[in-house]
Amino acid sequence: MQQEKRERNFASDNNSGICPEAWEAMTLANQGHSPAYGFDPCTKEAQEQIGEIFETDCASFLTFTGSAANCLAVAQLCRSHEAIICHDGAHLDLGECGGPEFFSGGAKVIATAGANGQLHRAGIEQVVLARRGDFQYPRVAAVSVTQATEMGTVYCLEHLERLVELSHALGLHVHMDGARFANALVSLGCSAADLTWRVGIDVLSFGGTKNGLALGEAVVFFNKELARNFNYRWKQAGQVASKMRFLAAPWVGFLKSGAWLRNARHANACAARLTTGLRDLDGVSLMFPCEANSVFLRIEPSLAEALVGRGWRMAAMPNQATRLVCSWDTQETDVDELLEDFRELAPKHAESQETRDKQIPNHKHQPVNKSQTARTRRST
Repeated sequence: MQQEKRERNFASDNNSGICPEAWEAMTLANQGHSPAYGFDPCTKEAQEQIGEIFETDCASFLTFTGSAANCLAVAQLCRSHEAIICHDGAHLDLGECGGPEFFSGGAKVIATAGANGQLHRAGIEQVVLARRGDFQYPRVAAVSVTQATEMGTVYCLEHLERLVELSHALGLHVHMDGARFANALVSLGCSAADLTWRVGIDVLSFGGTKNGLALGEAVVFFNKELARNFNYRWKQAGQVASKMRFLAAPWVGFLKSGAWLRNARHANACAARLTTGLRDLDGVSLMFPCEANSVFLRIEPSLAEALVGRGWRMAAMPNQATRLVCSWDTQETDVDELLEDFRELAPKHAESQETRDKQIPNHKHQPVNKSQTARTRRST
C-alpha cells in the first residue's frame, strides 16, 4: 500500500523548519564582511539579548548542538573522578553517546528513577549519601534536570527550588537541560529568571533548535565563577564557529522579536488540543500529563502501523510508548486531521485486541516452564 505524504508531522520538533524571524535575521547578517570567531556585532548582541531575557549578568556561549551544550556544561562542573546525577530517562544518560564522560575525561553519569520523568529529593539524597566518602566510587559533584522533561512534563517552581536547595546543601552544582526550555517557561507562565538563577540553577543549556532555529544552542552560566576557562573547553570541542555571526544572528531575531515565546506557546497549544482529542478514545492511553509540546501514548502496534500507512510519523519510545510532538509550525488542521484518523482507526484496532485477548487460553493453573521463564528474563 502506498503511503500518503504529508508536509508536516509529529515525529519530532527537530523535523520542523526555520522560523521566519530567524531566517530574516540570518539574511540581514549576510551583508559584507564581519570579524570572525565570535568577535562580530551579532554575537555580542545575542549575548546581550540572553542577559536581558534572564535579567542578569551571565556568561553565554553558543554551540552548534544540544549534545555539545549539555556535555560541555556538565563537564565544566565535575572532574574525571566525579559524577553527575540525572533522571533515568534523561537525554544526558540515554542520548549523548557517552559525551559527558568523554568531555569530562571520565566522570560517571548516575541515573535515578522518578515519577513523570522528574527527579525527586529522595533519589538525589540516596545516590549522594550511599557511598559518600568511599574513594573507590566517584564523588557526586552535580545534578542535571531536564526542563521540560523527556516525558513532556514540567517541573513546577516549588519542586525545582526544593531540588536545587538540597543539591546545593550537599555541595552539588545544578545544570538544567533546557532543550525545550521555552515550552516549559510558557507552560508555567513565569519569567526566565524565575525558572533559572532565582531558584539557584548554576548553568543552563538553552535550546533553540527545537523551537524554530536551524541549529544552535547556548550554554548560559548564571554562576559566572563556574565559567572560568570554559572558552578553552568550548574551542577545543570545535564549537567556536569561524563565521559565528551566522550562528548568532538567528538568536538575535528569535529573541528580540519574541518569536521564541510565541513559537513555544503555539506548540504547547497544539499539543493540548491533541491531548483533548485523544483522551476518551478506545485503544488509546495517555501515559503522562501533557504540560509542554509532547504527548505520550500507549497504543496497539497495529494502530501505529495503520496511522503510518496514512502518512503520519511518530516516535516509538521505550516501554511501548508512542510520542507525538507538536512544533512551532504545526497547524491546527494537522492536529485535527490526525485526530480524525485516530477516531476512525482506534476503535477497530481496540476491537482486534479484545478478540485476540479472548482467544488466548488461561494458563493460570498450568505449571510454569522454568527454562522458558529464565530465557525471557535474560532477553529483557
